[in-house]
This record gives sequence, C-alpha cells and structure tokens, in this order.
Amino acid sequence: MNRINQKLQEDKKLLSIYFTAGYPELDNTVTIIQNLEKSGVDMIEIGLPFSDPLADGPTIQASSTQALKNGMTTDVLFKQLKDIRKSVNIPLIIMGYFNPILQYGVEAFSKKCAEIGIDGLIIPDLPIEVYNEAYKTVFEKYKLLNIFLITPQTSGERIRFIDSVSNGFIYMVSSASVTGNSSGFGEEQTQYFKRIANMKLKNPQIVGFGISDNKTFLQATQDAKGAIIGSAFIKHLSKFGTNKIPEYIKQITKL
Repeated sequence: MNRINQKLQEDKKLLSIYFTAGYPELDNTVTIIQNLEKSGVDMIEIGLPFSDPLADGPTIQASSTQALKNGMTTDVLFKQLKDIRKSVNIPLIIMGYFNPILQYGVEAFSKKCAEIGIDGLIIPDLPIEVYNEAYKTVFEKYKLLNIFLITPQTSGERIRFIDSVSNGFIYMVSSASVTGNSSGFGEEQTQYFKRIANMKLKNPQIVGFGISDNKTFLQATQDAKGAIIGSAFIKHLSKFGTNKIPEYIKQITKL
C-alpha cells in the first residue's frame, strides 16, 4: 500500500508541510525533510520551484525565485533525494507545475520518483481530463498517487468526478485566492468545509491555503482529515533557516 494511503488510515488529524526545495539554501532540502519528520509531521510536500507559479502567493513565489537563483533544478532535487528513504519514512509528495515535468519527460520523471521513494504528485495546472487520457497509466505504473485540487467554486458534479478518479486524498483549497492570503476562516469557508464533508466522498480531504497556526489548523481539520501549511512555514524558514523547526511544528499541533 502507498505510504499516503497508510497514513490516511491513522486515527488522527494529519499535518502536512509544504516547503520549496532549495530554499533558503540550495542544500537545505534533506535537512528540512528530516527535521520535519522528527518533529512529528505526517506528510511533506516538496515544492519544485518554477518561474511562473500561478497559484502561489508572494511568499512562495519569492522562495521559488530564490531557490532557482540558488541553482535548484529537477535534476538537482532528484540527486538530493536519492538516499532519502534511508532516513525518512513518512509520505513524500512533489508539488510542482506541469511544464518542468513535461520538459523532463513524464515517464522519466515518474520513474525517478518511484526509484527515490516519492509517493505522490500535486500538479495544480494539469487538468484532470488530460491526466485521465494521457498520464494516468504512467503514474499508476510507478505507483504515484496524483492529488487533485478543489475550491469553493468547484461544482458538486466535478467534485464527484475528481473523487472517482482519485486514490488518496483530495486537496481542498480553502479559498479562491492564492496561497498565503488568509489569517483565519470565516463563516463562508466553514460552511464550505461542512458542505464537502456532507458529500461523503470516498477520498478524505486535506485543507490547504490559509493555515498558519494552531487555531487555523483546528478550524481546517474540524470536518477534514488534515491540513497543509505552506506560506507560514516558508516565512519561518526565511527567519530562522533550518533551526527551530521542532518549535514551529509544536506550536501548530500543541503536542
């Protein structure tokens, strides 16, 4: 069974952390992953930096720009991660835009992910219809779960279709804005979370965008399986580097 599916079966609310590979320093990637696992994080999303990140807010955009300046590429990331499974057991997901994956070659990229021990991919700009027709068999061949996003504007019919194609979790975007914008959830978002929960989808939902502290983590996971923190963690890295990661995670989960 895929590590993501195993983790989703655990009787707890899950915390997933996103960070940009190669930020703040090029060689920080493995250290950050190891520190996050030791701190009790359940899943990690490794951001593959891209020059035109449409869904990302200013914080993650800036980290991507810096990571690219530092010399991060797809090849560099794969080299950094080649021995990651000797020290890390939790699910690892690569999150990135489709262009670099297409340039690398979808099959070659998927094969490399499988060799390293990557469990899934989140590709925000890969339409589910294109995935279904052209790439589903490739990803399945290498046992990679492809995670799809829904937003408050996604129709019920489309959510059901995404649920039928998915095998893992659904990334539930909390709002239609870019990442890093919110400082708490209002009534509209709370109702959205409840509406999706009431659909009784076969795949659990993990909420992303707008989670930054214990309060928003608890709000997001009231009706969902887990929550993803990205921009707030990047800000922490900007301030402290790879130091104080356990302290940061502790104040999110209050464990």
